[in-house]
Amino acid sequence: MTAARTALILTGGGARAGYQVGVLKAIRELLPEPRRNPFPILCGTSAGAINAASMAASAEDFGAGVDNLVNVWENFSAHQVYRADPVSMGISGARWVSTLAVGWLTRNSPRSLLDNSPLRDLLRDSLDLGRIARAIASGALHSVSITCSGYSSGQSVTFFQGRSGIEGWRRSQRVGTPTEISLDHLMASSAIPFIFPAVHINREWFGDGSMRQVAPVSPAIHLGAHKVLVVGAGRMAEENARPRGEIYPSLAQIAGHALSSIFLDSMSVDLERMNRINKTLSLIPEAVRREEGTSLRPIEMLTIAPSQRLDHLAASQAKALPWPVRGMLRGIGAMNENGGALTSYLLFERPYTRALIDLGYADTLARRDEVRQFLDLS
Repeated sequence: MTAARTALILTGGGARAGYQVGVLKAIRELLPEPRRNPFPILCGTSAGAINAASMAASAEDFGAGVDNLVNVWENFSAHQVYRADPVSMGISGARWVSTLAVGWLTRNSPRSLLDNSPLRDLLRDSLDLGRIARAIASGALHSVSITCSGYSSGQSVTFFQGRSGIEGWRRSQRVGTPTEISLDHLMASSAIPFIFPAVHINREWFGDGSMRQVAPVSPAIHLGAHKVLVVGAGRMAEENARPRGEIYPSLAQIAGHALSSIFLDSMSVDLERMNRINKTLSLIPEAVRREEGTSLRPIEMLTIAPSQRLDHLAASQAKALPWPVRGMLRGIGAMNENGGALTSYLLFERPYTRALIDLGYADTLARRDEVRQFLDLS
């Protein structure tokens, strides 16, 4: 199996995507040639889309691309992602309160809880998306995809840029279309519902790509991958014990639960489905599959996901947030362990992002033999 068939899938999760950077940092150290890109197919969704696009733009020097991501994520501040000053937070809160109270008096409802225009400025200044085409032309990159969710159509739309000959696809509620990846695609894919505003692309408004993405592994397969490394944004193993809950859940706990269902559940289900398909295909001789003309093929998979609960980690670091954001989150119960899930998606602050990087790094090195085998490094 050639490296050109190996895909890296970076999932969504807001600030949780810092974990992916730690995984990439460890992989870079395991490579005998850090400059060489081991993932010619890159697929990103939500905050993972930004990391995937950054690595695609740096595909001609994988190690340097990882260094750039580490530098950004180790020094993150919420002010670089959304407006967290008292005036902006006050205006946003007033708009939502007035809409709930006297919304019938106005036609202009607020578009989102937070203004993420600083993120657009950060990406514009630090990310040269024009380098993606050069990486494809040089052979360092096969393709990159960014998945968004259309609010009007309800479709999960994967925008991809790659070598000539890659065809788009259309499945039930899933579409793949070739295009030149732009800043709008990254902003749309990472537009967490209610929290960040939707982005208009072509003829439709798009939001976070994790919404209604029923088959997160599918874009990599359509782009030609035979091997996929999935980096998750939360624990994928089932908890053995179900904790007792006597207190009514706070608004933050409910919101965090809803976001976790968007970001985590579809990937777990898709991986289970892929494992079942792989087992079924292993029972059918390859000659029979060729004779029947089936398009299904076995996919080698490796998943790396946090070994610790990120909501608990976020709760321990929540005091690093700007005080206006802390005040807003405290009001809805997000400044404690039970509400930590919501905080874990918004905590773009150094103590938390550095802890995520350290965790991703340690989790990957703990499985170095599996990673080496998967990347044919042994």
